[in-house]
Amino acid sequence: MFRNAFLQALREIRRNLMRSLLTAVGIVIGIASVIAMVNIGKGASQSITQSVEQLGSNTLYITPGQRRGPGTRGVIEKPFKEKDLETIRSSVYALDVISPVESAYMTVVYKEQNYRTSVRGVENEYLQVQNWNLLEGRAFDKNELRTGQNVCILGQSVISNLSLDPKSIIGKKIRLKNFSCEVIGVLEVKGANTFGADQDDVVLVPFSLFQRRIGGSDNIHLMMAEVKENVPLELAKTQIERVLRERRNIEKEDEDNFQVRSMTALLDTISQVTTVLTVMLGAVAAISLIVGGIGIMNIMLVSVTERTREIGIRMAVGAMAKDILVQFLIESIVLSGLGGIVGIAAGMLITLGVAEWLDIALVIDPSITMIALVFSMLIGILFGIIPARKAANMNPIDALRYE
Repeated sequence: MFRNAFLQALREIRRNLMRSLLTAVGIVIGIASVIAMVNIGKGASQSITQSVEQLGSNTLYITPGQRRGPGTRGVIEKPFKEKDLETIRSSVYALDVISPVESAYMTVVYKEQNYRTSVRGVENEYLQVQNWNLLEGRAFDKNELRTGQNVCILGQSVISNLSLDPKSIIGKKIRLKNFSCEVIGVLEVKGANTFGADQDDVVLVPFSLFQRRIGGSDNIHLMMAEVKENVPLELAKTQIERVLRERRNIEKEDEDNFQVRSMTALLDTISQVTTVLTVMLGAVAAISLIVGGIGIMNIMLVSVTERTREIGIRMAVGAMAKDILVQFLIESIVLSGLGGIVGIAAGMLITLGVAEWLDIALVIDPSITMIALVFSMLIGILFGIIPARKAANMNPIDALRYE
């Protein structure tokens, strides 16, 4: 019975092909939207996760003050000093390396070319924390770091914007603010970070040079540390907090006037946000499935009216009410199922195109594909039951008299 009903459903769809296609468009759009939204959301989340991990999943960021909200700090902000850095370096065994970081935006000048970029005062450990290698030249030597000599290392974007050759720039001098510095190294290409900022748009100088010639103080507003392999981040974080509380004479009942953060916390927050957004977008897209279901119910009601005489004839030759019910219900399921299959294909194509366009990870979730297909079938059942019951409940005599 079901096989014959299925073949009959295909014949009816083919007989009114254009009408059937237009009816299925709502299901196609709904399924494609749900699949695309969910897959794109998961792909974006995966790309962000990978980018954050590249920044250093075992990296800790130590800053003075307590953040009270987005873009703000607490009232008390006591900058770190060199002694704080050295105490952490010598006392916290969980850390592999640690480097102070200070930065400022300023114009870099080379001959007639000039370019505004980020100038960052660091020590050599910064390169290890950032997992950053040199393409040309060398890192700072101990004497340059200790005395703050006028040397610098350039990022690829700075070299490109100053129209320089990475291989011939070593030994040349560029001008920063009111002093010049010798280029001793060129960083390898790193690309954009998680938030789209160009990491290669940077000039690195010895930290002591930055303090003396740019910052004008011995304050430290950021320390970046790399935790040893196989050492939990929380253990390293606890050790740093204990050392800094003692160094800063913070009473037991008082809160910290500094922060120790990891990329793991940021990753968790981003994951939660992207999950919520993906669910919301998927839910909004699912609304179009309801619209598609209403379209199916509408066209099936029209079909029942058009085939009233046919229904009467089938009942007159022995068809039971349940046979008529199954016939129209299967037609509705087949129509929505075909729309679901086309919608799945369209959703995958949209996912592929958007992933390529936005340069994010391509994720095709098999579970959401199966759920979408089953859901399209359920739409056919839910919105096909009313027309099917109407057809099954017809009086054969009235149906045969229908013109």
